[in-house]
Amino acid sequence: MAGVAASLVSPAPSAPRRRLLVLLALALVPWTVVVEGDVTLLFPFGLVNANPLHLTPLDDYLRFAQGFAALPEYLQAWPVSVGCYLAALASALGGVVWREDLRVTGGLIVLTGLSHAGVAIGLSRGIGRIALPLGPVLALAIAWWCYWPLVQRSDRFP
Repeated sequence: MAGVAASLVSPAPSAPRRRLLVLLALALVPWTVVVEGDVTLLFPFGLVNANPLHLTPLDDYLRFAQGFAALPEYLQAWPVSVGCYLAALASALGGVVWREDLRVTGGLIVLTGLSHAGVAIGLSRGIGRIALPLGPVLALAIAWWCYWPLVQRSDRFP
């Protein structure tokens, strides 16, 4: 009877799928929360202003700012971190459908966290402004929790 019940339950996702799902979940969390009277949330896809509630997609933000080069350096790190994140997603997706070099995916996630930390640091330099770097902390935690143990194993790579 236990075998029948076990066969009716869908199998748990494989390790590459779990890692991909964890990386996809990172896109749902605000990467930086800026508190300056009102709250602004920076996501990889855009920013959300709380007053009035409004979403500005990243590409619109870059267009309104007269392009990437017109942004201050700390805000240039935002699309760079998104690029690193998208490359990490592509690498993790490669692990689901074919092969994944865990060193590449883990390294890209570290670069995502470090580059977006620059955004939070730059935004927090304004007087009366607090920037909480949720995304960088989570990205580095994902790299450490999901990828570092696998990268450390010497038998995993030639």
